[in-house]
Amino acid sequence: MKRVTGLAALAVLWVGFAPANAGAQTDDPFYSVRTLTLVVGTEAGGGYDAYGRLFARYFARHFPGDASVVVQNMPGASGRRAAEFLYSSAPQDGTVMGTLEQNIPLTQVLGRENVRFDIARFNYLGNMSATVSTAIAWHTTGVKTIDDAKTKEVIVGATGTSGTTELFARLMNRTLGTKFRVVMGYPGGNDINLAMERGEVGGRASYSWASLKNASSDWLTAKRVHILVQIGLHKAPDLPDVPLLLDLVKPGEDREVVRLFSASLELGRVFLAPPNVPAERVAVLRQTFDASVHDPLFRAEAERMALDVNPTSGAEVQRVIALLVAEPPEIIEKAKAFIR
Repeated sequence: MKRVTGLAALAVLWVGFAPANAGAQTDDPFYSVRTLTLVVGTEAGGGYDAYGRLFARYFARHFPGDASVVVQNMPGASGRRAAEFLYSSAPQDGTVMGTLEQNIPLTQVLGRENVRFDIARFNYLGNMSATVSTAIAWHTTGVKTIDDAKTKEVIVGATGTSGTTELFARLMNRTLGTKFRVVMGYPGGNDINLAMERGEVGGRASYSWASLKNASSDWLTAKRVHILVQIGLHKAPDLPDVPLLLDLVKPGEDREVVRLFSASLELGRVFLAPPNVPAERVAVLRQTFDASVHDPLFRAEAERMALDVNPTSGAEVQRVIALLVAEPPEIIEKAKAFIR
């Protein structure tokens, strides 16, 4: 009988969930006297920051008591700095939450860095949206399709060895035969974007479609970039003619490796709390997350900002993380070999 891996089942786990009936309720006076902090693991002005600040405003409205939410940007090490802070240094009492880069689960699963956290021990509040990433080329490169990138070198900017800007470039080089040449060391995605405009690099191997539409919509309007491929377990509905990386790879172990990388995008906008927050407070945070992302005003503002919202519950995210860390060792080892 054919074995169904965790990630094979993952494709159906991102579907929406029922909203909470009302805002979270608690008798604990702790929540009426504290200011909450939301740690965003990227620089200000990018896609994660946009989602985080929108989330903070509505979370404060639905939180029990007279609460406020302060956003603290903590970029560094492709998201590891914020993850390590939340895991080990942040107060573990429910007053601090975070949203991390989508590469963080892969960083641990692939063992590329000496991580000082365990993704399975975080308390996940929910996922605001599964994401689709795109590989893009600047219009002056002459590269308009993924096939063009197989015959012509494209210099792509990357933040570091743990980020998807580097991982996805190496993955496509190995599975499709593209000629992406990675230049690392950019502090964040905004810096890579500026480098493209200055002609330092010719593209990005990973740029969230939601962020591209939100932060760089002028590029699309002026046709300054070509979208070569989309990466994820599902195509974006508004990119019907752009191929999905998973569909371009033949069945077999290579395709399972691509599925592993693509699966991290199902957790594109995850919000979480540190590991040792008391269970009753985690429950309140989860209920408040649910109420916030189903608020009609929240949905309307997200639409105006071109931010995709397709939420899943904290319990569902916890299940997805468990599936990721339980992937078969042979697939993990092949994935490691692909990106060496």
